[in-house]
Amino acid sequence: MKLLKVVTISGKIECKTGLCIKGSNSDLNIGGADSEVIKNPLTGDPYIPGSSIKGKMRSQLEKKYGMKDKKGNVILDKPCGCGSKKCKICTVFGAHMNAGAECAPVRIIVRDANLSEETIKQLKNRDFEKGNFLEVKAENTINRKSGTAEAPRFIERVPAGAKFDFKILLQIFEGDNENELIDFVKEGLKQIENSYLGGSGSRGYGEVKFIDVIETEN
Repeated sequence: MKLLKVVTISGKIECKTGLCIKGSNSDLNIGGADSEVIKNPLTGDPYIPGSSIKGKMRSQLEKKYGMKDKKGNVILDKPCGCGSKKCKICTVFGAHMNAGAECAPVRIIVRDANLSEETIKQLKNRDFEKGNFLEVKAENTINRKSGTAEAPRFIERVPAGAKFDFKILLQIFEGDNENELIDFVKEGLKQIENSYLGGSGSRGYGEVKFIDVIETEN
């Protein structure tokens, strides 16, 4: 199968509410957050892993269009693995646990999204030290009998208003319907907007909007 072109879909991710994509807490700091966001170890700046964007796009599209196994049976607990050329989920994201799928190869590559220059400049103008602009949100569990708060925990979040640069590469091969695949990827971004990114979405976290979206060909 011949690769015809690569279409780049890029723009910015704007946080409408606090965003928490967890990293690994290697140190236990007294008075620190119980759960920290993932950060670049060289700069201390938060970023959004491409795997988080890709995984959320796929899961939301699978909720809408359904999932099947290799034999075409409907499944609920695993990613789609039917591998059919007619399945846009498997064509774009890959057929789960189906190395010999007829729809191969995977069409999409999602890069990590780093803080935008706009956001970095805003932080410098406000004299923040690296990482200090992140907010720490206190949460509790409510005892149903006494009505009192229990088990306090402190969650680090990227604050609302921060922006990240995102880039998605879409490989177009012979026989692909280019416009259909591009529209499908954009639908995946819209599905994230209609849900949330990261954790704790049911508690108001992770509302995002994809803005300044453009397409270019390589």
